Amino acid sequence: MPLQIYNTLTRRKDSFQSLEPGQVRMYVCGVTVYDYCHLGHARSYIVWDIVRRYLQWQGYAVQYVQNFTDIDDKIIRRSHESGIPWQEITRKYIDAYQEDMGKLNILPADAYPKATEVIPEIIDLIKTLIQQDYAYAVAGDVYYAVERFPSYGKLSGRKLDQMEAGASGRVDEEETRKRHPFDFALWKAAKPGEPEWESPWGMGRPGWHIECSAMVKKLLGDRIDIHTGGEDLVFPHHENEIAQSEAATTKPLANVWMHNGFVKIRGDKMSKSLKNFTTIRSLLETTDPMVIRLFVLQAQYRSPIDFTDEAIAAAENGWKTLEEGFMFFNQVSNLPGWSNQPPERLHPESVDHFNQAMDDDFNTPIALSVLFELAKDLRREKNLLIHEGKTPTSTEQLHQKWWTLIDLMCVLGLREKRPEISELEMGSSTGMELGLSDSEIESWIQQRQDARKAKNFAEGDRIRNELQTHGITLIDQPGGITRWHRA
Repeated sequence: MPLQIYNTLTRRKDSFQSLEPGQVRMYVCGVTVYDYCHLGHARSYIVWDIVRRYLQWQGYAVQYVQNFTDIDDKIIRRSHESGIPWQEITRKYIDAYQEDMGKLNILPADAYPKATEVIPEIIDLIKTLIQQDYAYAVAGDVYYAVERFPSYGKLSGRKLDQMEAGASGRVDEEETRKRHPFDFALWKAAKPGEPEWESPWGMGRPGWHIECSAMVKKLLGDRIDIHTGGEDLVFPHHENEIAQSEAATTKPLANVWMHNGFVKIRGDKMSKSLKNFTTIRSLLETTDPMVIRLFVLQAQYRSPIDFTDEAIAAAENGWKTLEEGFMFFNQVSNLPGWSNQPPERLHPESVDHFNQAMDDDFNTPIALSVLFELAKDLRREKNLLIHEGKTPTSTEQLHQKWWTLIDLMCVLGLREKRPEISELEMGSSTGMELGLSDSEIESWIQQRQDARKAKNFAEGDRIRNELQTHGITLIDQPGGITRWHRA
């Protein structure tokens, strides 16, 4: 089955076919940089990171662009409140974003354009819309004329006449300048104390929606394969992007529109007003970043996800299971037939089930179940080896399953990359030494056996306890045999 993606525009799962064979152009709406990122941002960018990773796993070359909105009413307000120049505020929170996302193992974008870097392109795009009678200038402002775009509302499913009927009736100075209540600003005339740029309509700054249209066009072209964002961006932001871009180019902006669901906090919508707002960096003080990532993966990306103590506990248990699966090689690396080299072929059944899940609109809960099954298979074999002394019936198959687990963890961003052969030879899970080598452990065990033969049981107990401090558990078996395993 080919990859199926739910397209917000068509309201169904569509078979994905890139505009150019083997190439995917993907644009992700980024953050407005006036504050630290929260758990909702973490979900969005983990989700789009996984979409990107899976497309790469399937052989696509993905051009991934994600913007920063670095000029906005919220940024200006924060600057006025704090007395800090707006440029310093945006720089601070861009750096914080990169730090937070790096800890969550989110791959860097190929480009991070900023709105303030594309002012000339924004002005040119607005000029085109005015020339084509899709926009009009009034007293230094420029507005998009929504009535001129017949398909306005096609993404959100809203009808212009219904929106107009449901309008609040509020009338202010801006409203009186518009031809239609839902016309939106492409350019805003400068107010005292605000950042401003020169334009044909006077000093001012761009509106929010036009920024993304200009950045997509500049970096990815008139048409792209995938455009993404949170479901709160469907209207008005993405609806307005479509109206601007498609009016200017007469081409569909994106083949596929993808939107992720909200994060709730114990059943309530996350918001500052409810004081249940959780930043990524505060969460990382108490929670492993891969646990956060696993928490996000436990729900299909379009569904709402509830952040609760129980959900995090489940993610923590799941992460322990996967870590234990990774550590399996420590127990089997000296078995006959085991190799630290990757196999020529991954475990076909597991890969097939994983791909089926991901091809069904990136169904990560089902995909995760494949990883857990692999990890549990490895744990069962480890227990048989350690506790019962039974040699696995097929070291080759265990080798294949272990490497499959590692590769699928990488696809989901739960590991950065395949371990280097040198790391495996050192007995490493993260590139850091685990402690005692196998030969050192065997030497300690021999010393303990010698002490016990000499009836120096206190020394034998001391060695056992010392090994336990290094995470090594000893299992004494009949016949004077002592087996061991790492915690």
